[in-house]
Amino acid sequence: MSLKEIVLRVEPLGREAFEHRVSGEELVIGRSSRSGLVIPDPYLSRRQARLYRAQDGWYLEDLGGRNPTLLNGLPVTQPTCLSVGDLIKMSATLLRVAPAQDLAQTDDTTPAISSDSGAVFRPASAMIERSQLFDPAQASEVYLRRQGARLGLLNEVHRALAHPISLDELFKLILDRVFSLLIPEEAVIFLKDARGKFYRAATRRLPGVLGDFLYSSTLVKEVTEKQLAALVVDTSRDERFAAAPSIVASGVRSLVAAPLVDPETCPGMIVLSSRANIRQFSEEDMELLVSLASVAALRIRNIALAEDAARRRALEKELELARAIQVGLLPESLPQPADYELWASNAPSRAVSGDLYEAEMRNDGRECVMLVVDVSGKGMAAALLTASLEALAVGPIEVGLPADEICAKLSRRLHARTSPERYATAFVAVLDNERHTVRYANAGHNPALLMRADGRSQQLPATGLPLGLLPIVEYTAEEVSLAPGDALLIYTDGITEAANPEGEEYGLARLEATLRRHLGGSLDDLVEGLEQDLEGFVNGVPYGDDRTILVLRRNRAAANQREGGS
Repeated sequence: MSLKEIVLRVEPLGREAFEHRVSGEELVIGRSSRSGLVIPDPYLSRRQARLYRAQDGWYLEDLGGRNPTLLNGLPVTQPTCLSVGDLIKMSATLLRVAPAQDLAQTDDTTPAISSDSGAVFRPASAMIERSQLFDPAQASEVYLRRQGARLGLLNEVHRALAHPISLDELFKLILDRVFSLLIPEEAVIFLKDARGKFYRAATRRLPGVLGDFLYSSTLVKEVTEKQLAALVVDTSRDERFAAAPSIVASGVRSLVAAPLVDPETCPGMIVLSSRANIRQFSEEDMELLVSLASVAALRIRNIALAEDAARRRALEKELELARAIQVGLLPESLPQPADYELWASNAPSRAVSGDLYEAEMRNDGRECVMLVVDVSGKGMAAALLTASLEALAVGPIEVGLPADEICAKLSRRLHARTSPERYATAFVAVLDNERHTVRYANAGHNPALLMRADGRSQQLPATGLPLGLLPIVEYTAEEVSLAPGDALLIYTDGITEAANPEGEEYGLARLEATLRRHLGGSLDDLVEGLEQDLEGFVNGVPYGDDRTILVLRRNRAAANQREGGS
């Protein structure tokens, strides 16, 4: 609701609390005598924060002091609209927001926002913080007895939680303590699921209590969104709940609720209720429930973190197994056609790769078929698709299809088996090692590089669309010849798109220049030179994509020997 007038309940540390009615259009708060609200706190800035009136209510703005202004436990980074029950913290000073006509003080130490029915809504974080402080001014016998009982209970719960415990066991423990100490008719623990919806995670009720378990969206909003503890003595007299169908249907007359607040979030709440005025809860009950809820919230978070860690470990094992299977699909050793050297490698950017390479001799050793594939996407889905493509490629290669027909068949089969957003680029090359020619088809892949022994280079661009985009795609084949010392490099875009700390990509021109520098040495030197240059370029920046390289080079020495012997 929009607040026209508000009262701040100011609670300076070590000083008597007082009320300040906010009037006018703005109020500056700080330790300066020129501030509209002067708070003598030495750790407060001279101008700590500002309240100002807007059309939809009062807003709080931090003025950039040395200590942040907190609203309901969170730093104020931009002007934020205030609501009834909000808790503002500046250094050690607390300020509570109430409408001018509704401020009620329930005891000597902790004011609360209440309605005419006596319902109390109080910030849970402030209750926890205050309960941890010993107030000598209240050291009466009743106060000491109450604090001792609360600490004894919490100590008992902490001891019980010292050992590993499941979520169900935790809820049973909390409900056991709740029913033994607060004696409700019904208790419900609500948790938020992955979709942000609240569900009943645990329930308990006394024998003979019938009807639906309580669920009130109004109560959920007040308690979990605002992180307020709630005490409603008589729901029939409170405007928030009197018209709520769920409350009416349940027959609940008195309830107390506390949010499950941990340092980062509010995953749920716990609600105790009673019907027909058999049990009316008190503020002492609310304080105790808030303490129990805070302990439960921390343990819920710890259990969730432990479960997440266990899931991550299981996933890591699955990924390790998947990578081992994937490596097993790659050739154990590459064929070495006569007068040629062949080298290939695959490096995933994640645990598994979406790249694939294959090399296979056929036609009694007269041909060598080379295949490099780059599947769209990354991770497990891409890895599964590469395994499928590897299996689909075996038949067309073995029956002797040329490069363009291999691409056409793979594309049709991939389109029939996957959704439209799943596709792959591929480069298929068939070496005739008698004619020393390579006939290739490029299905939307990066242009392969043909590096001539004299330093010239030639790009082999796409001759058709990526695999799997359309039901029927025609590919054309092109042919190049290899002279002694010439090398053909087929690669994936993880090489050329590797970035350095400035965001610059390695690029095709740099790749050509690196190959040209190392072309005169051995094939191992060429590959090692490329890898060193790439590592030096990225300078520690993680690779964003998988990297696959396949290099075919015609031996210069073998050709020279034949020429010398002829």
